[in-house]
Amino acid sequence: MVVAGSMIGSGIFIVSADITRTVGSAGWMIIIWLLTGLLTLIAALSYGELSGMFPRAGGQYVYLKEAYNPLVGFLFGWSFFAVVQTGSIAAVGVAFSKFAAYIFPSLSETHIIADLRIIKISAAQLTSILLVVFLSYVNTKGVKEGKYIQTLFTLVKLAALFGLIIFGFMAANKAVWKANWSTGFTLGKMDGKLLVPYTGMAVMGAIAGSMVGSLFSSDSWNNVTFIAGEIRNPKRNIGLSLFLGTLIVTLIYTATNFMYLSVLPLQGIAHAENDRVGVEAAKLIFGGNGTKILAVLLMISTFGCNNGLILSGARVYYTMAKDGLFFPQAGQLNRNDVPSRGLWIQCLWASVLCLSGRYNELLDYVIFTVLIFYILTVAGIFVLRRRRPDIHRPYKAFGYPVLPLLYILAASAICVSLLVYKPKFTFPGLGIVLLGIPIYWFMWRGKQVREEVVLK
Repeated sequence: MVVAGSMIGSGIFIVSADITRTVGSAGWMIIIWLLTGLLTLIAALSYGELSGMFPRAGGQYVYLKEAYNPLVGFLFGWSFFAVVQTGSIAAVGVAFSKFAAYIFPSLSETHIIADLRIIKISAAQLTSILLVVFLSYVNTKGVKEGKYIQTLFTLVKLAALFGLIIFGFMAANKAVWKANWSTGFTLGKMDGKLLVPYTGMAVMGAIAGSMVGSLFSSDSWNNVTFIAGEIRNPKRNIGLSLFLGTLIVTLIYTATNFMYLSVLPLQGIAHAENDRVGVEAAKLIFGGNGTKILAVLLMISTFGCNNGLILSGARVYYTMAKDGLFFPQAGQLNRNDVPSRGLWIQCLWASVLCLSGRYNELLDYVIFTVLIFYILTVAGIFVLRRRRPDIHRPYKAFGYPVLPLLYILAASAICVSLLVYKPKFTFPGLGIVLLGIPIYWFMWRGKQVREEVVLK
């Protein structure tokens, strides 16, 4: 439930528009989603080995620290706190309020509650903050409370998505389907109604650029590794959760895009109003009530997604604090055995990002570095097999060494392409991570001073 619930937010209802504009054909739109699903599955299967070796809270932070050194682990944890997890929480929170405004218009972004000159606070921003605060509070009450919310909302979300897909195929238009596939697997950029084919290295740039949205929509699958210390039989269940969760979501995402192609013309997908492909599809499937039906579905989806992000994120800060590399308060458990102060620190920064209005841009900046950390983590399997062959491995990476190496090469190719064709986003994202180096040395030095004081 954590894997599937954290992955499925609002992206599947939006990003297909940009993908279609970039690749220009139904065939390539499906290929992009299949490639994303394949890469995600390979990475998830590779993480299973690491989760079995180190079945404790912190997940990817622990894997990077054990495979390389504390600095690499900290750089992941720093970017995770600075923008990846908290920015995702903020973005999903605002997505919740945006779709809630379809049913409750007073919650829209245009309804300004306070004008502080420096910043204007809208009803949508306030709603998103209240959602983050509420879910943070619920998760301070214990992991079971968070589990119940995650299970309930993910099951409802999955059932609603399956319902949307089934009703969508029932409303399929054969003429639309045939017209959409008339361009087959031609790869080109949509220029109005024209399809301009890519040439040379621009092909790689187009594929990498189009995968940014699908990769973000499929991200957060690794959140289950952060709560390893609270999962029954983690050596077995984390790897199983990673595989089943990513497989379910990959099948749902692919089926959803086939459904879009069966009810909406390709131009309608590419140029949907505000890129809300899901809304346009729901209007055709359910008529006048389609917008409200999808709005409810998306409120459920984003609510469950944010609960998974909030539940798992604080466990990374807890482990970092235990290593002396985060606020010491985040390393304390409350009476419910939950890192409640870490939850509230995360809540505070995510709320600030809700008000900043720049969280989506920050997410674009960090996709490059997110992939780098995934590459480093999967490469850590090779490093640990060579350096620490004696560690018990209850589960070994499926298809090793071919599949992990395939992931490293494919993800590296995407990173290089983004570096070349989207430097506006990649270099600032890299800068956020590198900013963690002086912060690390400052905190590491502070840790040494504290240890010296204790010894004296």
